[in-house]
Amino acid sequence: MTAKTRRHFLKGAGGLAAATGMATGISAPAVIAAEPIRWRFQTYAGSTLGQFVTKPVIDMINEAAQGELEIELFYADQLVPTGELFRAMQRGTIDAVHSDDDSMSAPVDISVFGGYFPMATRHALDVPTLFYQYGLKEIWEEAYNEVDGVKWLSAAGQDPCNFNTRDPIRSLEDLDGLRLYTFPTAGRFLSRFGVVPVSIPYEDAEVAVQTGELDGMAWSGITEDYTVGWADVTNYITTNNISGAWIGSFFVNEERWSELSPRLQAIVMSAIQAGHHYRNQWYWGGEAKLRATGDKLELTSIPVAEWQQVEAAAQDFWDEIAESGERAQRVVKIFRDYNDAVGKAGQPYTCPA
Repeated sequence: MTAKTRRHFLKGAGGLAAATGMATGISAPAVIAAEPIRWRFQTYAGSTLGQFVTKPVIDMINEAAQGELEIELFYADQLVPTGELFRAMQRGTIDAVHSDDDSMSAPVDISVFGGYFPMATRHALDVPTLFYQYGLKEIWEEAYNEVDGVKWLSAAGQDPCNFNTRDPIRSLEDLDGLRLYTFPTAGRFLSRFGVVPVSIPYEDAEVAVQTGELDGMAWSGITEDYTVGWADVTNYITTNNISGAWIGSFFVNEERWSELSPRLQAIVMSAIQAGHHYRNQWYWGGEAKLRATGDKLELTSIPVAEWQQVEAAAQDFWDEIAESGERAQRVVKIFRDYNDAVGKAGQPYTCPA
């Protein structure tokens, strides 16, 4: 059979097959796309703040996954209260979370260090440095490997923890009796100076200041105050902060994570890292710009000599936490080693946040 004859035969055979299929009603099987993996994801942040701190990550994952993984984002307390996030993720009620260990009551012995651990950090970049150069990453992995059902993915820093209040704070005496919305461990520390920590749903904090239930917040820096509306109900922000950076992480239900292909896992981790980078510049630029040009909050400060009492109290607090267990001792030692290094390095590492 010549090449020309063979081409003619194949063409005819194709036409016959098509005709036969039409006559018998038989057609080629359709290609059925696999059902996408769907996650329900809840962040610690309310809907306004969440647009900046969590949604960019979710959007990147959904776009890069091209329909293989679809994540629906929920904001603070929409599915479960923030304090129940860990247990809900462990049960599979929700699939993944962006939060700090402290706020979501993670049942691990290092949860006290999540959120704002007093005086452990000065700037947002301290957090990745502590995790990826000083060993906190390995400690977090070790702790969460002992808990069934949840996988810790990655941590990063965000904004400092300043006081934004209705009345000015210009001395430690002004803290006495203040009812502040804050994080569990931060509140535990601040109670030493007369602060009354108040735990309410995130979205209720603004109204609580308006009604007088709260005197203010020790929950964020000035960027969040303006972004979420707290600057509209308070009048002052104190430049002293009890922590230079929030330590927050991304977590996932262990079984749901194992269902992802290595490629999808890589997409998730890449988006998380990109989100860390975005938050670093968003907060760093926002803190400076709003302190310099913001017209809603007056800046106040507690004198440096007086604020040293708070720094000394933080060291005592560290000692107490270190006594809670061997792993806590290791974390506190890392904080001390790092703070010793930056103290010797001098500016800009020791500049007030």
